[in-house]
Formats: sequence, structure tokens, C-alpha cells
Amino acid sequence: MRALRLVSDRKLEISEVDLPPPPGEGEVQVKTHAIALNHIDVWGWRGMAFAKRKLPLVVGAEAAGEIAAVGAGVKGFAVGDPVTPYGALTCGKCKACLEGRDNLCEVVNGVNGFHVDGFARDFYNHPARLTVRAPKAISPTDASCAPLTFATAVHMLFDNAKLQAGEIVLVQAGGSGIGSAAIKLAKYVGATVITTVGDDEKTAKAKAIGADHVINYKTDRFEHLVRKITQKKGVDVVFEHTGADTWDGSLLSMKRGGRLVTCGATSGPAGKINLMQLFQQQYKIFGSFGFTIRNVAEALDYIAKGVKPVIDSEVPLAEFQKGLERLEGRRVFGKIVVRF
Repeated sequence: MRALRLVSDRKLEISEVDLPPPPGEGEVQVKTHAIALNHIDVWGWRGMAFAKRKLPLVVGAEAAGEIAAVGAGVKGFAVGDPVTPYGALTCGKCKACLEGRDNLCEVVNGVNGFHVDGFARDFYNHPARLTVRAPKAISPTDASCAPLTFATAVHMLFDNAKLQAGEIVLVQAGGSGIGSAAIKLAKYVGATVITTVGDDEKTAKAKAIGADHVINYKTDRFEHLVRKITQKKGVDVVFEHTGADTWDGSLLSMKRGGRLVTCGATSGPAGKINLMQLFQQQYKIFGSFGFTIRNVAEALDYIAKGVKPVIDSEVPLAEFQKGLERLEGRRVFGKIVVRF
């Protein structure tokens, strides 16, 4: 079978490898149909692994496929069922895992596609408890965007920020995969969306997917326009994932008692905060790491209800690296999906 492997920094190769053995007890075997690209794929490709790993390494951190075989003791799955994998190898036994807070697992054995072999291969075995059945009506392309991108946005907006109908949310980098997902999810629940983008072409696209106000952050100070749009009150929620470049402006865009939720720092990890501003304005700031298995199921449910991912492009496996280069250059609007 085929497997796309990282053999050295910025070098990928499609290899012919042996098929996996039959799934063991508690495992399922999955046939891959689609891989959605993310910044974690770019980081791994660049060599930015934050833990020991061995090369060659099968890449791909977010995927969709179907059950090809079921191991002993597995219930709830049948051959042909569409599924998405949860890509962190959590222990399933610690207090956090038992409470359904999988993203706080105390003994994670790696992230697929980053520390351990990922999903960019024709078949793989995976723990059944870390596999989520997808509604049959969802295409593999759409389903592949659920187990990382949409699940992260669901966890940020609803578990942490508690976004409600009638509130105003500022979504940073609305042209990204996670930003476009946040726009669509926020509109679905009845929020007003202000978003930032990096060029005028993305401005039109952001409006087309439902954003109420779009700000080109390269030509305007977004925090000034946010205050103007909200009649100097500020927004209820800031959806932050870009880091240093937008951090100060994001804080200035919040209303008194506003909530900021952040999951990323692609423009840099260092940010500062005025403590008097923090306590006088009674801001609530949430760090949001990953997502739970429940969030994956919720993401798939939103997609089945019509909150579909924005797809920038679909490419074959042989063009995986071209997709990474496009993502690295921030030339995307939505998700790049690799089809098998």
C-alpha cells in the first residue's frame, strides 16, 4: 500500500509499504479517503517537532475514511462505516480521560502525523475508543475537516467562550481553516461576526460565507474599526489563534467582561498584557488546547446540519507538499484537502 512519509526536513516521499496486520483487540482498521492539511503538518514538515520522533514518519494529522476491518471486542463499528480518527494517543485511564477531558490527558503517547505515524496511508489500525463514526451523508472531504479544525473551533467557541445567540464575536484570520470554521459556526448559533483577513479577495470570500463585517488588517487597524462597529462597546468574544501580531489589538477589541479564547501563536508566542486593563475590564482569557472526542462528534453533527467546511482546494496525494507550501504561504481561504 501507499504511505506518504517525511524522510527529512521538507522532504516527503510516497513509499510502498506492507499492509497493516489485522486489527488487534480493541482496534479497527481504517481505509483512508481524505486528509485535511493543518499548520501542525507544516510544523512537522519544517522539522519543528516538540518531542522526539523517528524518521521516516507517515504524515497526516486530520483524516476521514471508512472501517475496513474490526478487531476482537470492538462494538459499535461495522465494515463500511464512515469514520474519523482522534489523532492524539491518549491513555484513556487517567482522571482527565475518564471525565471526558481527553485534551488534558496526563499520559499522551504522541500525536499522529507529528510524533508518531499519521494517517496519510491507504490503511492503518487505530484504537476503536479513539475513532468516531461519521454521518453517512457527509462527504469524506467534509468529514476530514472535523477531527481537528471544526472540533477545535467547537471547543473554543462553545466549551470555553460560551458564545451565545445575539453576541458579537471577532474572529481573527477568517480566511484560515479554523477561522472560516469559526465564522460559520458562530453564524449558525445566531452571533454577529466581525473578522479580519489579509487582502481584498479574502474580504469578499469572508462576506460570502456569512461574516457581517470584514476588516483587512493590512490596510486598517482592526481594533479601531471594531470599536467603531460596536459603537465603542467592544465585542463579547474574541476568537484568537494568530498570536503576537494580533494580541494587543484583540485585547483592545473586547467589551467589559468580554471573553478571549486562544489556541495558537502562528505569528509568535510572546504577548504582553496590562494587568490594570485585565482586572478593571474584568476580561476572561481562556487558553484552549486541542479538543475532546465529544467535540469531534459535535463537529460532525454541525457539518451534517449544513455547517460545511470551506474548501480552498482538493489535491491528490502526490501534491501533498504543494498543499503545505500553499498553506505556509497563507495563500489559502479555508481548508486544503488531500484525496486518496
